Amino acid sequence: MSVLEIRNLRATVAGKEILTGMNLTVRSGEVHAIMGPNGAGKSTFSAVLMGKRGYEVTSGSVELDGVDLLAMPTWQRAVAGLHLVMQYPTEVPGVHVDELIEQAWRARGRSTTELAGAVVAEAERINFDPRLVQRAVNVDLSGGEKKRNETMQLALLKPKFAILDELDSGLDVDALRDCARRVEDATNEDSLGAIVVTHYARLLEDLKPDFVHILVKGRIVESGGPELADRLEADGYAAFSG
Repeated sequence: MSVLEIRNLRATVAGKEILTGMNLTVRSGEVHAIMGPNGAGKSTFSAVLMGKRGYEVTSGSVELDGVDLLAMPTWQRAVAGLHLVMQYPTEVPGVHVDELIEQAWRARGRSTTELAGAVVAEAERINFDPRLVQRAVNVDLSGGEKKRNETMQLALLKPKFAILDELDSGLDVDALRDCARRVEDATNEDSLGAIVVTHYARLLEDLKPDFVHILVKGRIVESGGPELADRLEADGYAAFSG
């Protein structure tokens, strides 16, 4: 079993403190939903975990199986087992999806002998046209295709932990169901641990959380089981204070 531990994480953006003391422990196979109002720090949390430029960690720690992730550049965090599905997937002209996955497998010491078949199988499983893997990453894809593409990559790379930054953003009902269910399956089949950042409980109908956390003003103010998302739907964020 792997463990991702975040302790008293504080971070600033352009000199303004956004994360004010994040504490979270995620274990293999667990799904943790993080919900909060606009400006609460949800996307900042995702960016800080992956080491995005422009975000400064001022205190705290992030460890994966006892290894200090904050001391690593982004690519090393990915190889160590951390993966981010972005709210707005980046377009990478000139780099094909299959080439990207091949290099990622090689960086992890995995044989690419069965890669082509695995890509087709995963693409079909999530209703993503397999022909699109020979196109540049996310270029000229619809919003739903981009999220299916990102979810397919997650399934192929098999990280220890995934951060889903508003996976449901811009998705129709079918794409949302396909992506959410594939991540849910990964938590069971591959013991993926998932941090699910979302505004809405709809995503959590197919990607079932073990824990729900309410983020307000850069820190978690309340945690509970799935019923906490139902309470949030009924009462709104006004019921929680930072």
